[in-house]
Amino acid sequence: MSQGQFVHLKIWRQEKRDVPGKFEEFKIPYKRGMNIISCLMEIQRNPVTASGSKTTPVVWDSNCLEEVCGSCTMNINGKVRMACSALVDRLDQPITLEPLKKFPLDRDLTVDRERMFDSLKKVKAWIDLDGTHDLGPGPRQSPKDQAVRYKISECMTCAACLEACPQVSIDNHFIGASAIAQARLFNLHPTGAKNADERTRGLMGEGGIQDCGKAQNCSLVCPKEIPLTTNITKMNLEATKLSIKDLFTDEGQRTHK
Repeated sequence: MSQGQFVHLKIWRQEKRDVPGKFEEFKIPYKRGMNIISCLMEIQRNPVTASGSKTTPVVWDSNCLEEVCGSCTMNINGKVRMACSALVDRLDQPITLEPLKKFPLDRDLTVDRERMFDSLKKVKAWIDLDGTHDLGPGPRQSPKDQAVRYKISECMTCAACLEACPQVSIDNHFIGASAIAQARLFNLHPTGAKNADERTRGLMGEGGIQDCGKAQNCSLVCPKEIPLTTNITKMNLEATKLSIKDLFTDEGQRTHK
C-alpha cells in the first residue's frame, strides 16, 4: 500500500451475549507495518464508522503485543490467529474480525475462556510444593525430556487449538489439545511425575482424551507450532496403560466407582 491509502475493516460488534450483534465497517489511514492491534487502537482513538457515524470503541483483549501472552486470539478473515502478528500488508481487504466462536462472548471481540482454565485444573497442570522453604536442588532432567518439555511449555493458552477443533463446541466439555499437552508437560517433570496417574485420570473422564476425533487441526493452527497431535498420542497411550493398571489395583477400583 502507498501512503494516503486506507485500511478497510469489517468488525463484529455485540454489546453482550444475549443481544443481537452486527458488523460495523471502518476505514483508517494506512501506516507501514500496521498489524490488527494497531488498527484497533486507531479505531479506539476515533470510533467513527466508514459511513461517518459515531460509535463505541471496539472491545478486544491484548497484552504483550509480541505473540507471548495469547490473549489477542480472534478470527481474522475466517482464520483463527493472533491479532498482534497479523500484518495488514499480508491480509486481503476488507479485513473481517470476529470473536472466537467456541467460547461464550463477553463483548465484541472478547470471549470468556474459563473452560480452558477449568481444563488445566482438571489435569492438575502444576507441580505441588511442600511449603515455601528451601528444598535444595531439584532432581536432574534428561536433555531429551528437557527438549520435549520446553516446546510444550511455549503454550500461551491462546485457544487457537480449541477454536479450530471440530470436536469442540460452545456447549460441550471436551478438554482440548492444550490441556492434554500440559498434562504431558507436568508428567514429564521429575517431581510432577509423582502425580502422573492422578493427572492422567483427569483426561479419562467426561470430555477427556477419548473425545479427540484425530482431525489434527490443532497442530495446523498452533502459533507456537507445538506438536499437539504427538502429545495427544503419547497421553492416549498413558491413559490406556493406566486403565489396564486400574483393573488390578485398589486405587483404580476406588477411582472408577
